[in-house]
Amino acid sequence: MIHPRLLVLDTNVLMHDPTALFRFHEHDLFIPMVVLEELDRHKTGQTDVARNARQVSRFLDDLVQGQDGDMRSGIPLSGSMELERHQGPTGRLYFQMQAEDSAPPEHLEPLTADNAIIACGLNLSLSEAFKGRDVALVSKDINLRIKAAAAGIEAEDYRNDQVLQDVDLLHRGAAELPADFWETHGNALDSWQENGRSYYRVSGPLIEEWAPNDFVYRLGDSDTDIEAMVRSVDHASQTAVLEVVRDFQNPRHSAWGVKARNREQNYALNLLMDPSIDFVTLVGAAGTGKTLLALAAGLSQVLDQRTYREIIMTRATIPVGEDIGFLPGTEEEKMTPWMGALMDNLEVLTENPDGGDWGRSATEQFLSNKVKVRSMNFMRGRTFFERFIILDEAQNLTASQMKTLITRAGPGTKIVALGNLQQIDTPYLTETSSGLTYVVDRFRPFPHGGHLALVQGERSRLADFASEVL
Repeated sequence: MIHPRLLVLDTNVLMHDPTALFRFHEHDLFIPMVVLEELDRHKTGQTDVARNARQVSRFLDDLVQGQDGDMRSGIPLSGSMELERHQGPTGRLYFQMQAEDSAPPEHLEPLTADNAIIACGLNLSLSEAFKGRDVALVSKDINLRIKAAAAGIEAEDYRNDQVLQDVDLLHRGAAELPADFWETHGNALDSWQENGRSYYRVSGPLIEEWAPNDFVYRLGDSDTDIEAMVRSVDHASQTAVLEVVRDFQNPRHSAWGVKARNREQNYALNLLMDPSIDFVTLVGAAGTGKTLLALAAGLSQVLDQRTYREIIMTRATIPVGEDIGFLPGTEEEKMTPWMGALMDNLEVLTENPDGGDWGRSATEQFLSNKVKVRSMNFMRGRTFFERFIILDEAQNLTASQMKTLITRAGPGTKIVALGNLQQIDTPYLTETSSGLTYVVDRFRPFPHGGHLALVQGERSRLADFASEVL
């Protein structure tokens, strides 16, 4: 039998996920007064943190307004306006009502906000009102959890935002077929040609693990070799339609002069160059070619095929070291220092050794009308029609930010999200709670989306060695 606990919420949990109030099911929640004060201090501004702080305040106001009795007995969360969306928590919400509830033991002086939250947890476990209750502190702050444990109170991370228990479980987008695949899945085999493409209809138990636009391959035997994309899948009947992939390792089928250097890059270009796929996520370590492939595919479809009107490039402006502060100039000029990786690849793709300085200048001027750099801070409320949008460093975005950006897509727009889950710089985000991990998991059944994990580095022998040993 599960015994409801009393959970003390840290400010960062609420600002990270405003709906955290409704995600603890049968457990009771306690909000210290210092948390309300911190929410008030962070509510002003246009950042996601400020918006989340305001949303938490609105949720709390709705709960308080619906309270008829004494707040000391707790506010039932089951009466919240979010009940329908969050499956009805059955616990109660308590607020700190007395100043002495946050009076710290001597070893917690001076009284900082963190120490006041820890003190609330310690005093609650000793109070008559909650005598015998299992009290725990929930925080995204690792140091606060360590301090709480040292002070004698149980502390844990907020795990509801974690998409997976282990990032190794994240869908990879490509799978090798077993040696007996054709024997076990080819009994009702059907094949045909359409628009110059080869298709197979297969059936069998392995199809339960497939998703639309996954890649499957079997190499080594010329008679049974296949590299194909899962075009449609019916899990109920265990039937799928496979399309043989295009060979972008052949220079004749390159994208803007760029050919795939390995199997994963070939599959990535199949996703990027397919106009029927509206959303693509590419995950991989540094040097695997994510940005170069995305830009090459974008230039090819904007300038050659005219599928899209222009390329829009953006990224999360999270510094690795010290922040460089405010930057002068237009929106595009302010974003230039953050878009170095994209600009480096664009320079490689547009290099024309026969054109000289004049040719290079003319090419840059021409591309400036088709390749735009935009800040994420001004994306809210916009709608992009027939654009090829590249979201770089997407591992630094939260699930809420990813939703905001993806919902900007209008008719004819394609969004490509790139990221390395081993290089997360945003505070309180991890590999399992990153917005990139979130969309990879949620978009898996989407028939117009595709995902691929790039493994093999192609930047240089120095970069490949550094990625392995450092």
